Amino acid sequence: MSFNIAIDGPAGAGKSTIAKKAARELGFIYVDTGAMYRAIALGLFRAGTNVENEEELCAALDGIEVSIGYEGEEQQVFLNGENVSGLIRTEEVSRMASTSSAKPQVRAKLTDLQRDLARRENVLMDGRDIGTMILPKAQLKVYLTASVKTRASRRYKEYLERGEVCSLADIEKDIKERDFRDMHREVSPLCQAEDAVLVDSSDMTVDEVVARIVSLTRERM
Repeated sequence: MSFNIAIDGPAGAGKSTIAKKAARELGFIYVDTGAMYRAIALGLFRAGTNVENEEELCAALDGIEVSIGYEGEEQQVFLNGENVSGLIRTEEVSRMASTSSAKPQVRAKLTDLQRDLARRENVLMDGRDIGTMILPKAQLKVYLTASVKTRASRRYKEYLERGEVCSLADIEKDIKERDFRDMHREVSPLCQAEDAVLVDSSDMTVDEVVARIVSLTRERM
């Protein structure tokens, strides 16, 4: 029987970085569901799709195929056969992903793929509703969060390292707005599952959070 780990939490909490390292240490398959939603968002953005128009959204989704693969130990995300792993972390795509991922048509497109993989393999998935909707029977659920100030500072440093011009105040404002949208959307809002372990990484290093998740997993296996 496969063992599933679900990590949920708000934007900028470090879910992807921590999930990748924990999965590698445990020998699990890491599934970056956020990257998959971002790939769809990139496709919708490129097509100039009005996601509030159901007919237009469905038509655009019919022309979008998202898949995952690996190069070495790194997961790659493909949009219609194109590796878009390096193109899905912009603010424009982030905003589109936050809006489009709330649409049931978008969520349905990816849910079956994610659940099928979890049935067959030991997986660690991170996202917004993994423990509440995608993998409600996961043996370990973690709600990973951090203060808005901490998350904004982390993202600000990431942009500076990539040579992007940005404003810390604008990033903090965007994170607050995204938190509100994610927590109040009609479909699968962001929330902590009742049986999830709360981990606040505001004052923890990445390695400390990884060690906590690995320890929790080994206690349950």
